[in-house]
Amino acid sequence: MQTSFSPAQLTDPDTRESNAILRSCVHCGFCTATCPTFVLLGDELDSPRGRIYLIKDMLEGGKPATEAVVRHVDRCLSCLSCMTTCPSGVHYMHLVDHARRYIEETYTRPWPERMLRRVLGATLPYPRRFRAALAAARLARPLGGLIPGQGTTARRLRAMLSLAPARLPPAGAAQRPRIHRAEGQRRGRVALLTGCAQTVLAPSINEATIRLLTRMGIEVVVTAEQGCCGALNHHMGQHEPAMALARANIAAWTREIDGEGLDAIVVNASGCGTTVKDYGFMFREEPEPWAARAAAVAARAKDVSEVLLRFGYAPTRPAPDLTVAYHAACSLQHGQKITGVPKQLLRQAGFTVKEPAEGHLCCGSAGTYNLMQPEIAGQLRARKLENLRRTGGAVIASGNIGCLTQLGGEAMPAIHTVELLDWMAGGPRPASLPESLPRDRPEGPAAPVAAE
Repeated sequence: MQTSFSPAQLTDPDTRESNAILRSCVHCGFCTATCPTFVLLGDELDSPRGRIYLIKDMLEGGKPATEAVVRHVDRCLSCLSCMTTCPSGVHYMHLVDHARRYIEETYTRPWPERMLRRVLGATLPYPRRFRAALAAARLARPLGGLIPGQGTTARRLRAMLSLAPARLPPAGAAQRPRIHRAEGQRRGRVALLTGCAQTVLAPSINEATIRLLTRMGIEVVVTAEQGCCGALNHHMGQHEPAMALARANIAAWTREIDGEGLDAIVVNASGCGTTVKDYGFMFREEPEPWAARAAAVAARAKDVSEVLLRFGYAPTRPAPDLTVAYHAACSLQHGQKITGVPKQLLRQAGFTVKEPAEGHLCCGSAGTYNLMQPEIAGQLRARKLENLRRTGGAVIASGNIGCLTQLGGEAMPAIHTVELLDWMAGGPRPASLPESLPRDRPEGPAAPVAAE
C-alpha cells in the first residue's frame, strides 16, 4: 500500500511505525474471511482491510477522527484473527492501537459515552472499585428490564447489568502479596500477574495456578506493587493510564529480576499476556532505563500453559471420563500464537478434548467490547456457544477470564484450563463443575497419554 506521510509526520514514532505497517498491506483481502465483524455484518469498512483504509486516510490527513471512522474502529474486537490470516505479516494490532489513541485525542464523543468510558477505565483495572461496582450492579440487576429506550446508552446499561454475576466469590487469600514456597526442591522461581477483574470474578484461577506451580517445585512470587496490566485502558485509547499501570508492573518485576531472579512472569489471563508481552514495544521510545526494563519483562512473560509444559506437568489422578470443549481465546491463539499447548496439557491430564467449528472466531468478549458493543457481542456469543455445544463436550475450557465470563452461565460450565489441570494433579475439584459430572477418583498413577 502506498502512503504519503510528510517528513514532519514521520518524526512521530507512532506514525512512523504505522506507516511501515500500512506499506506492508497488499490489499489481498484474506483477512475479510476471518474477521468476525465482517462475517456478521458484511460491510467492507467493518473488515481489517476497510479499517486500514480508514485509518490511513485519518492519519495521513492529520485531521480529527470522524464519526464514521470512530464507529468502524470501535466495532473492531482486536481479536487479531486477521494477523493469523495475513500472508504479508501486517501488524494490525499496533496500527489499531495507534488509531484508538489518535481517536481518543482528536474526537469528542457524545457525553454519555465519554462518561461511560471514563467510568470503565477508572473502575475495571482496580479490584476494590470493581468489586464495589459489581455489588451495586447485582442489586440493580432486577431493574435492568425497566431501563427505557433502545438507544445506545440504554442498551449498554442493560448489557452491563446482565453481565453482573449473581454472586461474587470472596477475595482469595492466596493472591495477596507474598512468596509461595516451592514444595520439595525448588526447580524454578516465577512472578504471577494476579490481574484486576480476575481477582474479583474468579480468584480460584490464581489459587489453582499457585497450587499447581508450587507442587511442581516452582516458587511463586506475588508482588505488592503490581496491578492491572493496562490492557483495558490501552484498548480504549487511554494511553497515559495504561502506561502508568504498566510502569508499576515493570518496576515491581524488575526488582525481582534484579534480586533473586525470575525464570518467568506467569500470566493466566491470555488477554493480559498479550499486552505484557508487548511492553517492550509500548515502552520503546521511553527514556532508559524504562525501555530496557520493559523489554526484559516482556521477554520473561509467559502464558501459564507455556510454563507448565516447560517444567513437565504431570497428572496424579486417573483420567476422568470427561469431554472438554476447548475454546481458544483470541488473545492466546492470535495474539500470542499459542495453539497446541493447552490442548496437549488437557489431553495429558486425561480429558477428551474437542474443538468447535469456527474456532478462529471471537466469542465477543474482547475486554470491554461486550459492554460497548452488546449487539455484536451477543451475536458472536450465541454463535460460539452453538458451535461449542455441537462438540458434545460437557464443559468449556479456556485460558482467559473474559471468555469465561462471556460464555459462562449456560448449560455448559466454563472453567479455566489451569483449574482442570490442577484438579488432575492433586488439587480440588473445580467449584463450577456440576455435581452430575465425574467425581474425584482415588489418587493413583495416571494412564499415559501421547503428547500432541
